[in-house]
Amino acid sequence: MLFANKKPPPIRSLVGEGTVVTGELHFVEGLRIDGEVNGDVIADGDGRSILVISEKARVRGKVMASHVIINGQVVGPVHSTELLELQPGARIEGDIRYESLEMHPGAMVDGELKPLKNAEKPALMLAASNDA
Repeated sequence: MLFANKKPPPIRSLVGEGTVVTGELHFVEGLRIDGEVNGDVIADGDGRSILVISEKARVRGKVMASHVIINGQVVGPVHSTELLELQPGARIEGDIRYESLEMHPGAMVDGELKPLKNAEKPALMLAASNDA
């Protein structure tokens, strides 16, 4: 596993189901979104961060964090400086920048996928299907 030696930051904040946030949303360490955000979602600070956008969530705006897990809908650009995980329910309309990408079957992207570094072979992991 790529980040097995690093302990993930704690998720200390939650946008609950049924909650609608309008405007920029800044956070440190970890944030889980189960509701709706109409505005940019940005991790602050120079440390590691984790953002989870659940299957019930909808974000309309830019998304920026070091580790991003998406299983809901994002309309806007996504920027992940470490690992971007696109779960089966992910629906993204916007360009994606990533260091490493894990994309599960069923995830959909309408935009450009571009690694942060102009490497010859970007770090791309295909998620194995559990049906086998």
